[in-house]
Formats: sequence, C-alpha cells, structure tokens
Amino acid sequence: MKQSFLICCFLVLGFSVFSQEENTETFTIDANYFYGSILLHNKDIAHLITKHPEGFIVGYNKKTFGDLRWQQEYNYPDWGFSTVFHNSKNNTLGNNIGVYAHLNFYFFKRNLQFRVAQGIAYNNNPFDLETNIKNNAYGSHLLSSTYVLLNYSKENIFKNIGVQVGLTFMHYSNASVTAPNTSTNTLAFNVGLNYKLNNEAPRKFIQDTTYSKIKEPIKFNVVLRGGINEGDYLNLGQQPFLVVSAYADKRIGYKSTLTFGADVFFSKALEKEIEYIAAAFPSFGVSGDEDYKRVGLFVGHDLHINKFAVVAQLGYYVYYPYEFEGRIYERIGLKYFINKKLFAAITLKAHGAKAEAVEFGIGYRF
Repeated sequence: MKQSFLICCFLVLGFSVFSQEENTETFTIDANYFYGSILLHNKDIAHLITKHPEGFIVGYNKKTFGDLRWQQEYNYPDWGFSTVFHNSKNNTLGNNIGVYAHLNFYFFKRNLQFRVAQGIAYNNNPFDLETNIKNNAYGSHLLSSTYVLLNYSKENIFKNIGVQVGLTFMHYSNASVTAPNTSTNTLAFNVGLNYKLNNEAPRKFIQDTTYSKIKEPIKFNVVLRGGINEGDYLNLGQQPFLVVSAYADKRIGYKSTLTFGADVFFSKALEKEIEYIAAAFPSFGVSGDEDYKRVGLFVGHDLHINKFAVVAQLGYYVYYPYEFEGRIYERIGLKYFINKKLFAAITLKAHGAKAEAVEFGIGYRF
C-alpha cells in the first residue's frame, strides 16, 4: 500500500463533509493496543526490522443515521478522528505519533468494523547524513500515514462498554517529498475497548427510498497538478513538477464514475537525475540528452462520498524515453467538488510500492 500518501486528505474530509450533519447525539471513544511486525517490503530496510513494534490507537467517533444520502448508501458509517503512537522498537528508525481522520464502515449486522484512516505522523529520528545515516526509511520528520483496521466489534456489553479485536495495517511514508523514502508497513494484532459517551437511546436508521438515480452523459475533464519532489539520489535537491491531464468520465451510479484519459509529466527532479547519472555513472549508458518528459494513458474509478471522491487510476507510459521505476504507474487520492464543474484534488503518484510525488491539482469538468 503506497499509499499512503494523501497528506491531510481525510482531515479535510472530516472537517468538510461531516460538518454538514445535524442531529449529532451519539458519540463513542475506543482504545486499542497493538503488537505486530514491520513487513520486509524492501530488502533495503532489513537492518531496521529488529523487534516487534507495539503501541496504541485511540479514536473518537460520531455515528450517522442517514440524515444525508451518502450515509444511507454506505450503511451508516461512523466518522471520527484518531491518534496513533507507534513504537518501532528500533532506535535508528525511531517512533511515530500521528493524527488522523477516519471512517468506520460496518458489515455483518454491524459486528464487523472496517476503518480507513489518513493523516500525518511525526517521526522523532529521521535520516540525517551526520547523525542517523542508517534510517533510509524516513527522510523527514513529517510523514504521510495511512492505517486500516478490521475489528470484530461488540458494543454495550456491560452498560456503555464494549470490546473489539482484530488486525491493523499501518503505512508511513513522506511520498518522496525528500529523500530517502523507503517507507515502512506494519501488520499488527489489536485488542481494545469501546465506550458510548451518552446514555440516550440510539436513533433509528433513516431509510429514504425517494432518492433518484444518477444519470449523466459522458463528461470531459482537464486537470493541472503540481508540487515538489526529490529523486532517489541524495543531495540533488527538491524540484518542481507539473502534470497536465485530460480524460473522459462516465457516472454509472451514485457511488461510481469510470474514467479514461492521458497524462503528460514534466519532472525537473527526473531531469536532474538524468544529468547526474550521465556525469557520475557513465557505465549506466545514460548520455544526459534523454528527454525527462513522459506521456501516459490511464483508466480509473472515482468512488463518491458526498462532495468528495476517492480517486484510483492505473496508467501506462506510451512515451517513456528514460527508464524510471517501470512503465506502469498508479494514482490514488481525493478530489473535492467545489461546484458541479470545478474541483480540487490531492493525489499520490507511485510505481508499485515506490511513491514518486504528492500532486496538488485543480480541475474543470465540462
């Protein structure tokens, strides 16, 4: 999961989507202890995996009952905020503490809870050329972080207290904003308690059957994305990039839109890397005249949640003059519809498990 990018995306989601709700009277808190292992997704971090990490996840949740259509469409999820303390048990790697916005989705008569959380984490001992050269996982104090949690959850077993047990997957990465950025993934077992904060009887779920189906013709979109990133080689510096995208979309229901289009990439970090390799490693066969621009075609899917959409795209470079991380790329993230035509987006572009850049974009839908 590269992904794990989406800096602040779900924090924005929490403050924006959920602030529109009314009749907010059911809140819960939960606390989970976790114990697990850092996965060896890249052999370069083998020296950082020495013991089993542990820590705590504390969450604050607000239940929904169908006041808005998206709540009914997604089986009345919870929204909330959480914090995670992650002790890696390795002084070189350091410890992480993060803050997140999350959604809890429910299945099997609401006994199975699936949480998706995105936020920002702080690492206390990132890479430093003089003091911590062995930490090639984190190149900066601030990291993008994602965690997903799958719990068997039973509420109100004893008065307002319930129990939960399950698995957690956590990802930490700076999305190549600075180098190095090998990142880490942790898979852990968790167990904890939940507590309902108020004693009122729960509201009944609203089931409104009058909502109309979504019918739209094919629409066309243009998006400009940009930001800064740094390549794989140290001390080449952070460089700007620009992505121009054009695509068609077809809304196939309230939740889903299919997309197909093209990207043109302009990366100064890639230009710097080409110049550096040509000068420093002549045996690599790079002349220095290779074009740093790339062109890709992609297919994708937007998952709509109120005014937001979760973006997932898979692309292939059709113009690829310089070898860099392979010809297949992915993009995941969020977009927010300012109105019916204008939208903003924050996305992560990656190649497999290797993040290339966080993209900040603005788009127009014709």
